Amino acid sequence: MTTELITSDLVELDLAGTDRRTVVRDLAERLVAAGRVTDIDRFLADIEAREQQMPTGLEGGIGIPHCRSSAVTAPTLAFGRSTNGVDFGAEDGPAKLIFLIAAPEGGGADHMTVLAALARRLVRAEFKQTLLDATDAAELAKYVREEVAP
Repeated sequence: MTTELITSDLVELDLAGTDRRTVVRDLAERLVAAGRVTDIDRFLADIEAREQQMPTGLEGGIGIPHCRSSAVTAPTLAFGRSTNGVDFGAEDGPAKLIFLIAAPEGGGADHMTVLAALARRLVRAEFKQTLLDATDAAELAKYVREEVAP
């Protein structure tokens, strides 16, 4: 059985946090609850180390924090939406759409495939608008899986 890349329990349509670390922790806690991350502190340290190399904010209100980590059990994508936006270091301002990509340490190019597919979709206004307008976590997860899954 393969694990779905993103499921409704990995979607938060109204993130409460207003800073990058809080939002990443909120999404990471969903990964722990889903059994996809075994050690939240290790995972958050790996995410932070990746952020220190280069901010993961993209133009157009997108944040894509990501890492490979020994704490990750399966390639996973979590999604959160922020009304006010969260600073992920993009030049054009805060991110309203946040994708947390978690890849197992030995996961090879899996997370790069997901990252590339996601980046290609995020240049499409229609894709972003669908994510901004979504009201149902299960439908959003299904839409993202159909668009991004390898």
